[in-house]
Amino acid sequence: FGNPDHKEWTLSLYNALNDTHFTNPEEIEFNTIEEAVYMGMKNDVSFILAFVISIWEHQSSFSLNLPIRLFLYAAHLYEKYITSGKFHRFSRKLQRLPKPKCICFYNGTEDQPEEVILKLSDAFDDNDGDIEVRVKMLNINYGRNRELMEKCRPIEEYSWFVEAVRLKQKD
Repeated sequence: FGNPDHKEWTLSLYNALNDTHFTNPEEIEFNTIEEAVYMGMKNDVSFILAFVISIWEHQSSFSLNLPIRLFLYAAHLYEKYITSGKFHRFSRKLQRLPKPKCICFYNGTEDQPEEVILKLSDAFDDNDGDIEVRVKMLNINYGRNRELMEKCRPIEEYSWFVEAVRLKQKD
């Protein structure tokens, strides 16, 4: 979904997630972290569309630490945005930033609900702090999140493909 050659898939999934109806995939501005080394990390997909910065991760194993990782990714992405010239850091006027939307697509074998909100504050001793990051984890295993699958054929086909591979491996 982060491949510039298949922006239409990214747009389809974005529309399905956000109940929007964008039609021009060329409006997507990918900003995925691809540096060889950035704190030893590379994120899966991130892009800006309609002044929303989408940060998407795909996981085949469940981790409560996703908000920490996406917090670090977001910090780097906002740093890139601020230094790109689109943001005037010393302006006295409030400078607008793209709204962050953090999504994790889960397709591991461990049973998980269709949707879970993971929060950075859960990592703090008293679950309270001045910085919060929420990550919506969506279970995209075959048969889960039917509404999302019906709205976005590429994610449905991916889900079906993963299920078919798993069944074949059991044979």
